[in-house]
Amino acid sequence: MSTLARRHILIASAAAVSAPAWLSPALAQAKNLRPTPRQTEGPFYPVTLPADSDADLLKNGKAVYSKGQATWVDGTVTDPAGVPVAGAVVEIWQCDEQGHYHHPGDGDRADPAFQGFGKVTVGRDGRYRFRTLKPVPYTGRTPHIHVKVKLDRAELLTTQLYVAGDPGNERDGIWRRMSEADRAAVTVSFAPGSDGLRATFPIVVQA
Repeated sequence: MSTLARRHILIASAAAVSAPAWLSPALAQAKNLRPTPRQTEGPFYPVTLPADSDADLLKNGKAVYSKGQATWVDGTVTDPAGVPVAGAVVEIWQCDEQGHYHHPGDGDRADPAFQGFGKVTVGRDGRYRFRTLKPVPYTGRTPHIHVKVKLDRAELLTTQLYVAGDPGNERDGIWRRMSEADRAAVTVSFAPGSDGLRATFPIVVQA
């Protein structure tokens, strides 16, 4: 082996050892990840954010929402190089089990026990996690969860998360207009787990 080749191996090994633990998963990812496709915000983004805006949408203050299928939604927020976007704020909002939003445009008919909106700030590893319910359909729309990503005062992404295999997807105009690649990026499985369903949704943004 040449001296130059040995030097390259030593440099690569040193970089792997010295890289902080939170960054090593990102180093292993392929470069040039495809940004998550944008989707419409829809008419029901909260007019004012609720007093309880934490990551557990199944508790609103002291009220507990027990309808529907409890679900963990988690993932990471990275840039196209696979580097976590530390400090990014992930927001989600959705309708309750009866298809109603906490919004005057929907008559404010959502169950008061359902928080309906939550947000978390990701750390250095870029990870986020929410406790919510599996989305349900309502008139004209297939089941979905709205997702928004912000960093400081910049809004990096607004999109929607869909349920893989749901029969309503093919009838939904917004889902149907996407390319196959875009559909694959925002449509994920809601798989059974030990404490409810789990959906993992990796988010890639231009930070």
